[in-house]
Amino acid sequence: MSKRRIVVCGGTGFLGTRICKAAVGRGWDVTSISRSGEPTWSSVTSSTTAPPWSTSVSWQKADILKPATYKSLLKDADAVVHSMGILLEADYKGVLTGKESIWSGLSRAFSASKGGSQNPLERGEGEELRPQEKDGQLTYELMNRDSAITLAQEASFSQVPVFVYISAAAGAPMLPKRYITTKREAEETIASSLPKLRSIFIRPGFLYDSSRSFTLPIAFAGSAGHMVNSMVGGRLTALAGAAVEKPLKADLVAEAVVEAIEDEGVKGVVGTQRIEDLANVAWRRGML
Repeated sequence: MSKRRIVVCGGTGFLGTRICKAAVGRGWDVTSISRSGEPTWSSVTSSTTAPPWSTSVSWQKADILKPATYKSLLKDADAVVHSMGILLEADYKGVLTGKESIWSGLSRAFSASKGGSQNPLERGEGEELRPQEKDGQLTYELMNRDSAITLAQEASFSQVPVFVYISAAAGAPMLPKRYITTKREAEETIASSLPKLRSIFIRPGFLYDSSRSFTLPIAFAGSAGHMVNSMVGGRLTALAGAAVEKPLKADLVAEAVVEAIEDEGVKGVVGTQRIEDLANVAWRRGML
């Protein structure tokens, strides 16, 4: 039996690198797609040097908005993962760096809607996405929704059987509502328009790891919020969203993603409890 082949779009990110690592650990053929090629290791791990497992990954440069740059890499893949959504739009970054006034940046960030691209499902095969915002801003609509739909469609064109979308458990009070609505729109469109795919929608809460020390106190606070929310029967979820969802270690989620790909019975939404269950299966598998 030939080994599985997985393509991770966003494989240089915080979670993406760990998905690559988990897949390598199973002996799979792993390709990462990102604009940079190989990760800047100091931004995703506690070391500036590449870990030994990274030599088993094919680190490829491509543009998620231009399918022609990655389409050939999808050939003969058993699964494709989209791990390229954005948490903060350029508006926030402009405000934080002083390139845009607070009022202007936040007004744009919290607007009710923004442009994504042309309808991804009406593209020709390999046709690139055209950002609709006049300044070319990378919006939630473009990155969280349209790039995911496009990647799933291109995977379907290439007869890839499994598509994994890294979504989110919920929004958060400090984020525009569009952060989560665009993710839900992506899930719904992929599930309804591309039925031949075994689509898996991973919905974790906050991800943490000791290599990113700033994530630890946030995770601690989130764990406390989750405990309180559990005590009141989940009544805080509507108000606080992901802020009261159980935080998860990034490596645990990565193992769950790989286990979900391997388990043909996994399809559709995978929430926190199911993520933990899949990670436990993966852990037991590794002990055998």
